Amino acid sequence: MSEPELRVLPDADAVAAAAADALIQATVDAQTTRGSAHLVLTGGGVGIAMLAALRDRPNASDIDWHRVDLWWGDERYLPEGDPERNVTQARAALLDHLSLDPAHVHPMPAAGDDAGAAALAYADALAAHAGPGLAVPHFDVLLLGMGPEGHIASLFPHSPGVHSAVPVVPVYECPKPPPTRISLTLPSIRAARAVWIVTAGSEKAEAIAKVMDPTTDPIDVPAAGARGQDETLVWVDRAAASLLPS
Repeated sequence: MSEPELRVLPDADAVAAAAADALIQATVDAQTTRGSAHLVLTGGGVGIAMLAALRDRPNASDIDWHRVDLWWGDERYLPEGDPERNVTQARAALLDHLSLDPAHVHPMPAAGDDAGAAALAYADALAAHAGPGLAVPHFDVLLLGMGPEGHIASLFPHSPGVHSAVPVVPVYECPKPPPTRISLTLPSIRAARAVWIVTAGSEKAEAIAKVMDPTTDPIDVPAAGARGQDETLVWVDRAAASLLPS
């Protein structure tokens, strides 16, 4: 498991642009090495701005988008097309502007009768694309936003999903709306080759300081448990890094 490395940019726009450039290169490298790429997308202001920045990059065409599988780290359990859903925002920012194979785009289920069943269905979809004996694919890059209290995906401090061993969980009674969601768990996140946290703002500074502190317990700050097998990058602006030692 890798240790987190910090990438500090001047502001949120610079974070989105730099991470977009790096994601293009990482995806091209994965396709060169393994023939295809599995990416996990995130929502949030910086995460969606990153997708929009990627769309506008001339070298985005270096990616063979027909050889990319797209997944999500979490989703708001809302009706299909709801503007608050991460997949809806991702489509507007990037996906609707690309030539994608629909069979390689894997959004989490929209609202229905049972969020628990929806989480199990997504776990089944992940397992179908994983190697023998694996619960999830070895994602090439897994993107995460982060809340001011250190939540990632829809894993909030002291919530049951933080220590769950299953790949995907329903999340009920979230401390921020909407109350019902679906989320990958820490074991699924840690299966990724690379985990990138992308966030910005002074309100994130305390949580970022805890993420970079190796003694932080993920039950208190779930982002502290987000680690990639080979690489963990923490992309922040100067405001979010303001409480770290220079």
